[in-house]
Amino acid sequence: MTAENNVQRRFIADGMVGRLARWLRLIGNDVEYPESCSDRELTRRAMAEGRVLLTNDVELYRHAISKNVDCFLVRGTTEAERLAKVAGRYGLALEIDADKSRCTSCNALIRSLKKQDAAGRVMDSTFMAFDRFWECTNPDCGKVYWQGGHWENIEQHLNQAKRILSRGAGS
Repeated sequence: MTAENNVQRRFIADGMVGRLARWLRLIGNDVEYPESCSDRELTRRAMAEGRVLLTNDVELYRHAISKNVDCFLVRGTTEAERLAKVAGRYGLALEIDADKSRCTSCNALIRSLKKQDAAGRVMDSTFMAFDRFWECTNPDCGKVYWQGGHWENIEQHLNQAKRILSRGAGS
């Protein structure tokens, strides 16, 4: 399976791969990231919910595999390398599609937000500088997103992961 398939997956991530969980959410994957959860509970939830368990804990990996849970041992020296490895293994597109992206904070879907509805929810300078906004659909979260100055860094990170994946390091 290649990353061009634009497959979306359901994952559950342990406490050691939280940054990876946020990147996977950004590119449209459903990633549960429980605040505190025992290894046994992570394994149970992965099995019960049909999620791939992501971890860099060898002991947890072995436990999950022994229970026939789809588990991926996340390795890599950089976040881009870890993202490339997961994308390569599960055929994920390393692209952001706002119609499929999830809130990096709570994992809910995001949706387009009319500019006028962003007023008062973002700083005035942000409101004046940008025309496109998105919001988390979870009313308890409600985070607002826009393509600000950080967007270039996001694109660079994804491009780095794509280069790693194209060199075959994602397998």
